[in-house]
Amino acid sequence: MEESREKEVMEAALQAGHLLLENGAEISRVEETMERICRYYGVQSGSTFVLTNGIFATVGNRNEPFFAKVEHIPVSGTHLYKVAAVNQLSREIEEGRYTVKEVAERLEEIKVMPGKTKPMQVLASGCGSAAFCYLFGGNLRDSGAAFAAGVLLYIYVLFVSGPRLSKIVGNISCGALVTVICCVLYLIGAGNHLNYMVIGSIMPLIPGVPFTNAIRDIADGDYISGSVRMMDALLIFFSVAIGVGVGFSVTGWMTGGISL
Repeated sequence: MEESREKEVMEAALQAGHLLLENGAEISRVEETMERICRYYGVQSGSTFVLTNGIFATVGNRNEPFFAKVEHIPVSGTHLYKVAAVNQLSREIEEGRYTVKEVAERLEEIKVMPGKTKPMQVLASGCGSAAFCYLFGGNLRDSGAAFAAGVLLYIYVLFVSGPRLSKIVGNISCGALVTVICCVLYLIGAGNHLNYMVIGSIMPLIPGVPFTNAIRDIADGDYISGSVRMMDALLIFFSVAIGVGVGFSVTGWMTGGISL
C-alpha cells in the first residue's frame, strides 16, 4: 500500500473514532469501528489505544511505513444520532460502497450534522420532567408543574449555565433553580406533591447515558475509561443533589419552612 493512501486510511479511522468518542460511544465500539476501517482498506498493522478523552493510533512494520498520531478529545455531551450515523457508515464501508476519500467526506458531513433545535430541546425537557413526575407517583397537577419547571430549567441550561459556567457550578445552580421553581409552584397551588415535582424536574440533568457507558466500559475491562466516566457522572449527581439542597434551604429560609 502506498504511504499516502495508508495515511488517508488512518486519518479516516481516527476521524471516525473521534466522532464516536466525542459523542458518547463506549470504548469497545470506538476500537471496533477503527479496526474495521483499517482492516477493510488493507492496513494490517494498525493498532489503537482508546481512553475516555484521547485516542492513540499507530501503524507500521517491515512491510508498511510507520504512522503515529494522538488526539485529545475532551469529555463532552452525548449525541447519539452522530454515533448511529458513524455506525451505519462503518457497515456501508464493509459493503464496499465508499473509497477512502468518500469516507473522509462522509465523516465531515456527520461532524456538522445539526442537532435538535433549542426550542425542541426545551420542549423535550418539559415533557420528560412531566412524564417522570407522573411515573414516580405524581398526579396530573404535579406533572403540569414539573413540565413548567423543566421548560424553565432548560432555558437556563441553554442560555446561561451551559455556555458560561463550569460543570460543577452549572449543575449546582441548575439543581437549586429547579427546586426553587418547584417550591414556588407548590406554594401557589400549581401542584400537590412537592417531592414528585422536584424528582421529575431534575431528571433532564441526570447523565444516564454516560453512567451506563461507564458500567459497560468497566464490564468490558476498560477500567481506566470506565472509572473516568463514572467519576464524571457521579460528579454531576453530587452537584445536582447539592443544588437541590441549596434550593430547599433558600426557599425554607425565605418562607419560614415548607411542608412536603
